[in-house]
Amino acid sequence: MERQALEQESPDVIVVGAGFAGLTAARELTRQGFSVHILEARARIGGRTWLDHRLGRDLEIGGAWVHWTQPFVWAELKRYGLGTVSSPEPQRAFWWADGGRQEGAPGALLQLIGRYNDEFVKDSRTYFPEPFRPLALDAFKEIDSVSVQDRIREQFPAGSTRDILESFWALNFNGPLENAALTQALRWVALTNGDWAINFEACATYKIEGGTSALAKAIFRDCGASIDFGFTVAAISDDARTVTVLGSDGRTISAAAAIVTVPLHALPRVAFEPPLPPAKTEGVQLGQVSKGIKVWIRLRGEHAPFAALGKADWPLNFFQVEYTLDGDTIAVGFGPDASKIDAADPAAVQAQLGRLVPDVQVVEVSTHNWVADPFAGETWPMHRTGFLSTHLPALQAAHGNVLFAGSDIAHGWGGFIDGAIESGMETALEAASLLQVRTELR
Repeated sequence: MERQALEQESPDVIVVGAGFAGLTAARELTRQGFSVHILEARARIGGRTWLDHRLGRDLEIGGAWVHWTQPFVWAELKRYGLGTVSSPEPQRAFWWADGGRQEGAPGALLQLIGRYNDEFVKDSRTYFPEPFRPLALDAFKEIDSVSVQDRIREQFPAGSTRDILESFWALNFNGPLENAALTQALRWVALTNGDWAINFEACATYKIEGGTSALAKAIFRDCGASIDFGFTVAAISDDARTVTVLGSDGRTISAAAAIVTVPLHALPRVAFEPPLPPAKTEGVQLGQVSKGIKVWIRLRGEHAPFAALGKADWPLNFFQVEYTLDGDTIAVGFGPDASKIDAADPAAVQAQLGRLVPDVQVVEVSTHNWVADPFAGETWPMHRTGFLSTHLPALQAAHGNVLFAGSDIAHGWGGFIDGAIESGMETALEAASLLQVRTELR
């Protein structure tokens, strides 16, 4: 995508980050007549979504899946005439139970997950009756300090079925469960009307036709904003009249307001003046629990589509087949802790996959360590205990003329493209209102 030059010295709004939150905010503001300039540290748009050519075909290195229960992304697909394609229906399932590998029909694995999961998530709509307004009722605060791991272990007896449930939620959080918020798990399921199976479908079944980049490019073409690629933001200052953004290379740009869409774990790289208030700072320092890995795997020969679930603490605990290519099979794998495996090492990936799926040969792998990525620091954001009641409202709040948006702090589908779009829309409205008030006071 060609770099667009800044059209004027001082736009109305600077948007930091060209992920879905930033692109959406820019589009909404330009449609209202405001001038917008986007600053993006990478050489591409899309943020933590990234369609790249790997292993012989285009693969989603970051976020991928969408669903019609996600209203914001679904509306955008309809707006730009984009369809969806389905991941293949698994024909076989493998899982770890009773000290060894088990094999059966995919429905058998789903039944094992559901044996306890229905009970585990039954209160999702009790605590979150309006899931796009998670703070509407105070009742959730009574459980906001409870972790997923603690609730599972106090609610269900030890054994293989509990182990399977823990691994399922470690997959969902893409991180360890000891600090994973029960409220985050229940919020997710509330978004699919309390049905965990539909929620699982929403997480890993339908992809955007043409890839996530097709939607990102459509929004970008529609937004009319100028953009600077390779602009790493080092500091943002606000003197109550003008927001000035300083780049790590010494460049500066000023505007009446700024929208920051930097992921939570990358936000400490930006210095703010005046400093962020304590509740924001603490929320940033505590961060999210997602610190996992995603790896694409090319397997020798064609294999019937499978899904495989290992133990919660394995370096890679879930695999599913996505494509066939030139007589080979391409699968995707996930693990809850990127530090536990070199996912760029085919032998290391083979060792993990081979624990579950027999007679497969890993030919080649491809991954991106989002946790080590200085512009991400995390995979999809998943809240830790206490975050929802204490830090989410603080992180959503404006800091003078500096506003914040992103999937990390979305009201609804946090961790998804849908949440990023929702947050971008809401923050654009807030920025427009702020600018309008300032105009009227002149």
